[in-house]
Amino acid sequence: MTEAPRGTAVPLQAARRFSVAPMIDWTDRHCRYLHRLLTRHGLLFTEMITTGAVLHGDAARHLRFDPVEQPVALQLGGSDPADLAAATRLGEAYGYDEINLNVGCPSDRVQSGRFGACLMAEPDLVADCVRAMRAATDKPVTVKCRIGIDDQDIEESLDRFADTVVEAGIAALYVHARKAWLQGLSPKENRTIPPLNYERVYRLKRRLSHLPMMINGGIETFHEIGNHLEHMDGVMLGRAVYHNPMMLAEVDERLFGQAPSGLTLAEVMRAMADYAETQLSEGTRLNNIARHMLGLANGRPGARQFRQILSVDACKPKAGPEVFIHALAVVEDRAEAAAS
Repeated sequence: MTEAPRGTAVPLQAARRFSVAPMIDWTDRHCRYLHRLLTRHGLLFTEMITTGAVLHGDAARHLRFDPVEQPVALQLGGSDPADLAAATRLGEAYGYDEINLNVGCPSDRVQSGRFGACLMAEPDLVADCVRAMRAATDKPVTVKCRIGIDDQDIEESLDRFADTVVEAGIAALYVHARKAWLQGLSPKENRTIPPLNYERVYRLKRRLSHLPMMINGGIETFHEIGNHLEHMDGVMLGRAVYHNPMMLAEVDERLFGQAPSGLTLAEVMRAMADYAETQLSEGTRLNNIARHMLGLANGRPGARQFRQILSVDACKPKAGPEVFIHALAVVEDRAEAAAS
């Protein structure tokens, strides 16, 4: 049995050097457990969780996590200061290391609830939210935003937004280096069509040099990460590591100067099988875990069949951890055949 990861002692501010972005429907607790197997030092985020879900839904389902995931940040979506304060208190009670306010999500359902990227047009309201959140916790309160929305002038509007939330007392700022076009582009299109403008984020960091600031958007390689770290305090990657999670196995050594996790694909798969066995006994369905593991064998012989097994067999009634071992065996058999 592969030993589960233990919580890292790396300070939160140091962990922000590399973080995995909050991704709706993706970065749930099962995804984070997998990611923590691979990096012990990076900062992990929940998916965005609305204040309504936390305060009026099943709070335990949304907020519970395994302590081995730490350091982990809770990202909240909302625009009512009182609700955000209440949700922040719950987040602190569950043990999150940081509470982050989403001011970047461009989805229609987020706009209709008056939170996410549309709040970039209301920096004073965001500041009120930050103050209420800070009053509710001793944990760091941070914001994740875009460089602007729609027809905003990204020079004047981003500076005003940043200055306003800094005055409200944020501990750090995460900036996705794209505008969000709330009119005319879908959420998917907003991830790729608005042009990246890293230089604008660099200028913001130079102007607010005292504020820990991380950059996000379109970053895919360690070479790109290194370039950004010449200007920023940290980088945040999303889909690049979700679709190729074994990239995380290099993070501790390359970005933190620490020993890598050293886990092989076989060790990761066996650790996840052990994890799945425990989760299944608590009512979790195997496919809810397996769906985050599809990219683990990318680039290896048998990767397509590996994905197929995890996608199809994990959905079958009474599917258990043996599905993970079967998928691993396919890759190992193909590797052995290729070597002979």
